[in-house]
Amino acid sequence: MSTDATAYLNTAFERARSFFTFAFLLDTMATYEAAVEGVGVGVGDEGPGHPVVLLRAREELVPIFVSADQAQSMQHALDGTPFERPLTHDLFVDMVAEFGAAIDRVRIDDLADGTFYAKIDTEQYTDDERNEMVFDARPSDGIALALRVDCPIIVSDEVLDGAGRDPDELGFLDEEEARREHDLGEEEEFSFDDDDSPFGDDDPF
Repeated sequence: MSTDATAYLNTAFERARSFFTFAFLLDTMATYEAAVEGVGVGVGDEGPGHPVVLLRAREELVPIFVSADQAQSMQHALDGTPFERPLTHDLFVDMVAEFGAAIDRVRIDDLADGTFYAKIDTEQYTDDERNEMVFDARPSDGIALALRVDCPIIVSDEVLDGAGRDPDELGFLDEEEARREHDLGEEEEFSFDDDDSPFGDDDPF
């Protein structure tokens, strides 16, 4: 074998080894499947504040502030409430299915300067060949979609280390306990206090 051929094979081998090492490191990074604990609205001295979705993973709660329309979309998915005309996330799910694709999972994998980042892993079969695609997304969109297609929501160790809170620290109560403690009726909504937010007045969605 010539010197040039040997050098080429060595270079190809090193590139392949680097790629598989990187892939292995990605696969072995600690991640946790999260459950959507609920959607609420912070209430402070000046009245209602930001809507927030709570994720539970690694026995911690991760509060993520979202917009009012995103909160409504998540709540509709949680309640299984039918809508006369499809909301944006319903329409997206229908289009993805029509194109022969599927949403595999949603990953909330980064937190920088108080802002959460997410990715949506999808797959599509074309001529019996599986193609994988990854899309950057806001966590709020990812969560709203995951609730509709019942796919896993994965949260990284990095995000949990930065934003995870002990449920007792947030003063989180389940719905029945919250209603009992605050003397709420069946149709009244329990809200979370702005003071519980680990981000203060910031809006990191």
